[in-house]
Amino acid sequence: MKKTLLLTLGLLFAMIVNAQNNIYIINEDFSDNAIPDGWTKAGNGVNNWYISPSFSAGGKVNELQLSWSPQFNGIARFVSPAIDLTGIKSAMLSLDTYVSMFGTTNKAKIGVATSSDGGNTWNSVWSEEYTKTDKYPITCNISGPDMGKKNVNFCLYFEGNSYAISGIYFDNFQVYIVENIDIEISSIDVPKHIAQNRHDINFTVKNVGETAIKSFEARCLINEEELFSESFYTDMNYLDSRQFTFEDTYYFPFGNDYNIEIEVFRINDEDLDESKKLTKNVGVALGNTQRTPMIEHFSSSTCDPCVAVNNIMAELTDNNKGNYTYTKYTVNGPGAGDPYYTEEVGTRMSYYNVLSVPQVHFDGALIDKASINEDTFKKHYNKEALADIRGSFSVTGTTINVTADFMTYFNAKDIKAYVSVNEKTTTKNTGTNGETEFHHVMMKMLNDDKGTSLDINAGEYKRLEFSYDMSNTNMEEINDIEVALWLQDEETKEIYNSHFAYESAEHCYPVRNVEVKRNGNQLTAKWEAPEKGNPIAYNIYVNGNYYSSQDYPLTEWSNWVEGEKTYIEIEAVYENNMESVRIAKILSTEENIFDIEANNINIYPNPVSDRLYIETQTQTLTQIEIYDVYGRLQDYKTTRLQDNVAIDVENLKSGIYFVKINTEKGNIVKRIIKQ
Repeated sequence: MKKTLLLTLGLLFAMIVNAQNNIYIINEDFSDNAIPDGWTKAGNGVNNWYISPSFSAGGKVNELQLSWSPQFNGIARFVSPAIDLTGIKSAMLSLDTYVSMFGTTNKAKIGVATSSDGGNTWNSVWSEEYTKTDKYPITCNISGPDMGKKNVNFCLYFEGNSYAISGIYFDNFQVYIVENIDIEISSIDVPKHIAQNRHDINFTVKNVGETAIKSFEARCLINEEELFSESFYTDMNYLDSRQFTFEDTYYFPFGNDYNIEIEVFRINDEDLDESKKLTKNVGVALGNTQRTPMIEHFSSSTCDPCVAVNNIMAELTDNNKGNYTYTKYTVNGPGAGDPYYTEEVGTRMSYYNVLSVPQVHFDGALIDKASINEDTFKKHYNKEALADIRGSFSVTGTTINVTADFMTYFNAKDIKAYVSVNEKTTTKNTGTNGETEFHHVMMKMLNDDKGTSLDINAGEYKRLEFSYDMSNTNMEEINDIEVALWLQDEETKEIYNSHFAYESAEHCYPVRNVEVKRNGNQLTAKWEAPEKGNPIAYNIYVNGNYYSSQDYPLTEWSNWVEGEKTYIEIEAVYENNMESVRIAKILSTEENIFDIEANNINIYPNPVSDRLYIETQTQTLTQIEIYDVYGRLQDYKTTRLQDNVAIDVENLKSGIYFVKINTEKGNIVKRIIKQ
């Protein structure tokens, strides 16, 4: 919990002189589970204030909530401790709010007030009247008769009849003094996981100082090594935010996590006393595959606005058959709510902080307009996916049996796998909105509504198996069941991929024990047949692109493949166009070379300080390339079929490098240390 700051005039002056950050008088994020120390309730509705485990106002989990119950008519106040504002005549107010109205004709007035006489007299410094449910972030300058006095209380307040609201949520309550020149790095906009490739380095900054920012200089460091330093020209007034991109891109090779640090060190041609920094850890995936977008739809048969959204979503899915996964959650409101509501739906509502319907989450992100348009769908469909998912299910009596395989292209730790058993069409949960049938309605989540935590190594998979008697659910017809599968990051809520399970008694088992070797550009893959099942063919993908198909039962493939960064995937194909999860294998340095008589190539000295020698007796050298640990070419030399070569490495920085030795018989990579 961020504590309220009690400032004295001397301390304030010291902070103004020495600090680059805003000077906070109040900085409360209500992150604890209890009312913050020193804060009190006053006026009406003293029993209506509490800390809610939600994030409706836009901050993180836990925020201050004012509930409508028990009903009151008057002014409810949530009061801060007394603060010394001697010498402070005005300040900035920042506050995140979410106003949830009851009905469409009611009004809710909320505001911030100050008192310098212990709460006997309150002077409003900001207020607003709202009639619509929505988020309302507030930023404004405040002043008033209490500013500059010794003991000043601030309060958040609501004025009116509490029956007009369902609830009001407050978060990130800040009162602060603004610096003359100041900048904030709001975010590093590189995804948490990316496929190995060359990527832009995007970041967002915000002007949090009074002076307009005309230019700033920033540098990018990856794993503590400075890569780019660049000047950015702009025109940003106070609280303006913009995204910027470094001109240079960076190649992220698979194998390690990368720490990206953005540092702003100069604004308007003036050096900052203390630079602003932000870091982010990024994991690199060995590849990617086709995305099947995941739709999670919160709706209710007692919700009138839900009808239009359901119609739009039905048209969207009709136009994109086979290209989506869908689960609909029927919620317990408005009014009596949907009769098919379950506690599992409540868990997903809490996870996404759903307070009203209709609401649609697409690949884990909220869709602002409650329904997905065709352009948005196509963008998601064409976005790379970092996981591959396949599953199957069968039914015996009223019991469903599910087998699902989850594969990731990155090293996934504690990733959540979800299995949702849905009914394709329901008709018995009709309510008051006039609809007579509903689609993709969730009946049961396996293992449970919180998903199953998995650790998966890149290119490998984990299997889940479940059996459940569906007579314990709201199921109407056992022959009308579908199973949705998806992988999701618990913290960011990003969904890496999804898929409907095949309705088949025979699971599509994947291949086993893939081995890959490379001789020059000749790539050879071997694998073992699946543990069970009867595939009709195997699909081979190289670097994510379909390359060829191999008839069953052959389990070896060889072909000419160009390119240095190579990974291969094998996919078992079954009848009726059913496919297994892919098994991926990246060619490591050792696997890239064989049958080249590598032991007959001598490279010395190692470690090396100034001159590196490479000799061979059984083959001739064609080219030497030196790469750093980030895959960037540092030096190269064409050798014209020599059997020995010397390279000057004196100008290389100390560290680890990889020397790629090209010969007429193939290539080899050796590791060296530069002293």
